[in-house]
Amino acid sequence: MSDLRRQGAALKDGPERLLDAGGISIERMPLLHVIFDRMLTQCSESLRTLCSSPAIFSVISTQTERMGDILSKFEGRVVVAIFQAAAWESRIILGFDHNFLASMVEALFGGDGTEAIVEEDRPPSNIEMRIAQTIFDRVAKSMQASFEAVVETTLKFETIETRMDFAVIVPRTTFAIITTVKLQILDHAGEMYLVLPQPALNTIRQGLANDTTKEAVARDPRWVRQMQNEVTRSEVKVRGVIEERQFTLADIAELKVGQTLQLQATTRSRVKLECNSQALFWCQLGQAEGHYMLRVDEAVDRDQEFMDDILSN
Repeated sequence: MSDLRRQGAALKDGPERLLDAGGISIERMPLLHVIFDRMLTQCSESLRTLCSSPAIFSVISTQTERMGDILSKFEGRVVVAIFQAAAWESRIILGFDHNFLASMVEALFGGDGTEAIVEEDRPPSNIEMRIAQTIFDRVAKSMQASFEAVVETTLKFETIETRMDFAVIVPRTTFAIITTVKLQILDHAGEMYLVLPQPALNTIRQGLANDTTKEAVARDPRWVRQMQNEVTRSEVKVRGVIEERQFTLADIAELKVGQTLQLQATTRSRVKLECNSQALFWCQLGQAEGHYMLRVDEAVDRDQEFMDDILSN
């Protein structure tokens, strides 16, 4: 019985898995943006206990890239921390660039921001690494608290890396969401990065799909009734498809007036009822009072239709 359930789940999730092969759809996880906003607010509050200058965080971009491309861009300019997210069955990456660390070092040691950040091609110092460790812990706690409202989240620190060869948490061809965050403190700016690989998002995606934060809008009952009446009176065109055949341009060019096209359908074949090229119902074809009639049997299972189209090709 358990094997049958697993097979059923695999078939049911088939369309999702095929869609995932093309990357991650951020639009299907609207709560992700809300969580990031909450997290950055908490990060600002958390850093107030470390330095007197206010730290302002803002999201620059959230996009999908392959893990190998992300790590290649990080090489030599970003310090990353790897955290284990046990409930997500995956690991995630947080990263700070050189300007982020330099800005935080100056703010923590009482700088006023009048001196420009020196661009140096060198590995982070021991002091910078210790500061990075402290800030990583605070960012992780803010991230954990923000996600907890939606999905179970526990982030456990593993290691800090400056060489990206040691920061590979999933195969380099795996897609991931990378969110770039801008830090403004004193008169300096730096960047922070949050990398969530696709295996982690697959685990928590259901919790991120339903935006429960939207406030319910008061509805006017009269307006609702008017809309319902007008919508139900609208006319739509439907068509019954007995059989579908594919032709090449050469086949069409060879058609002649009076030529008969043989159909494989029989009187027992079901007819697909469509509207705007969208399959709606399976029907039975019959006759009544000299007219062809369609009797609706069942609604079209779009997931199964999608799988059948993929397998037939």
